[in-house]
Amino acid sequence: MTTAPQLAPADALPESLVRRLLAHATAGGAPAVEVFAPATGRKIADLPQSSTADIDAAFTVAREAQRRWARVPVRERAAVLRRFHDLVLAEQDAILDIVQLESGKSRVHAFDEVGDVAVNARYYAAAAEKLLATRSPRGVLPVLTRVEVRNRPKGVVAVISPWNYPLALAASDALPALMAGNAVVARPDNQTALTALWAIDAAERAGLPKGLWQAVLGRGSVIGGEVIARADFVDYTGSSATGRTIARQAGERLIGYSLELGGKNPLLVLADADVSAAAKIAVRACFASAGQLCESIERIYVHDSVYDRFVTEFAGHTAKLRLGAALGYSYEIGSLTFPRQIDTVAAHVDDAVAQGATVRAGGRARPDLGPYFYEPTILENVRPGMTVYREETFGPVVSVYRVHSDDEAVEQANDTAYGLNASVWSRNTARAREIAARIHAGSVNVNEGFIAAWGSVAAPSGGLGISGGGRRHGPEGLLKYIDTQTIAVQRALPIAPLPGMSEAVWAKTLTLYFGVMKALRQK
Repeated sequence: MTTAPQLAPADALPESLVRRLLAHATAGGAPAVEVFAPATGRKIADLPQSSTADIDAAFTVAREAQRRWARVPVRERAAVLRRFHDLVLAEQDAILDIVQLESGKSRVHAFDEVGDVAVNARYYAAAAEKLLATRSPRGVLPVLTRVEVRNRPKGVVAVISPWNYPLALAASDALPALMAGNAVVARPDNQTALTALWAIDAAERAGLPKGLWQAVLGRGSVIGGEVIARADFVDYTGSSATGRTIARQAGERLIGYSLELGGKNPLLVLADADVSAAAKIAVRACFASAGQLCESIERIYVHDSVYDRFVTEFAGHTAKLRLGAALGYSYEIGSLTFPRQIDTVAAHVDDAVAQGATVRAGGRARPDLGPYFYEPTILENVRPGMTVYREETFGPVVSVYRVHSDDEAVEQANDTAYGLNASVWSRNTARAREIAARIHAGSVNVNEGFIAAWGSVAAPSGGLGISGGGRRHGPEGLLKYIDTQTIAVQRALPIAPLPGMSEAVWAKTLTLYFGVMKALRQK
């Protein structure tokens, strides 16, 4: 494991920028909290917190703005997203600095968020007009029954986003909600709130009406319930435990929700895989954002015939990763974000080693670099009973297992309550797709780790099992934010017996009609 040349980190953001961003939050009714840079331990800002009155105010403003926004033609809403797309790319250095300072991640992984937001903005700007168009399905009596299906926005959507991907998960869920005609009240994590506020600032500079995208600040345990109590739909990304709580709260109010939760994601290296390619890409699949990614790989199952070669190459690539705290592209791996993250990582590794697991790479905290640095770690000989075997680590730790057949690999991959992401490696892509279809996961990448599926934003993304419900991306990522209204107009003749026709004759007439429609293969 190597250390990148350490440039002097920018430990603080300009006060004028912080003030400008905080002006987008409806907060100040509760005592402020201090936010520190994970990589250096130095303070970033005093972050105001939202009171119940602040939350009420945010929703009041958002509802008024939403009523006006819902009347704006979809084409004009799309123009805002296109300008937002351009601003994110043009000002990427500014937002990358904020993301790095708040999260501690490396710049290369922070850029993944810039790309994600830009691609989502472009996709929904292009796709929304068709997806939201009024449809005219066949009526019960063709010609006589005219039907329209209209799409109506939910109202005010709560987007509760986490700290690990603070730009992507704050903005890329809000954009389709706004595109569908809703307002958004965001509750970003305190640690990365400035990133979310930058997205709101950029959107308003791109032409989004002020007040339509609101933000309230505070710990989820303090204000989360208050936000859900006022929302018309909830979008949450985070832990499975909190997801269950949100589902109960939303269910009590009979409002919709979309949850992307945790993962214990598998990667399968089949006997005919390109081992060198798999070993190289596995590094990014496992250790992007220091492993603090729901989609990241935590389990690797390798066929016995290629196991030794794969592990040797994978460990070699991992050992060469550069760790560092500087802004810029001088290193690949940054810091973990919280004390609890490094405590969990160390506990999982120490428990495994104490029970006989072998460390092939990493395995150490690096306080010489910063308070929460931990080396990317590869474990072998992990067995049931070790904490890391089944629990999500959410850090730079992966366990590698030897298997002897495809069936064994699939069985082991599916031996989990999670079902978010998976990866299959084989030179025979037809065979790999067949294996992929057998894996219990919302997304499966063939000859890639997670970016192929995640970055294909025209396709849905989400989890199975305790990895969540609902989908982001694709048509589903927009249509979850709308309700449908059917308007049916009956013309000329009623759907009832004609004058003088008995109910028995009417029933026979309909029976004949139904048979004719089936014969004509009409829906």
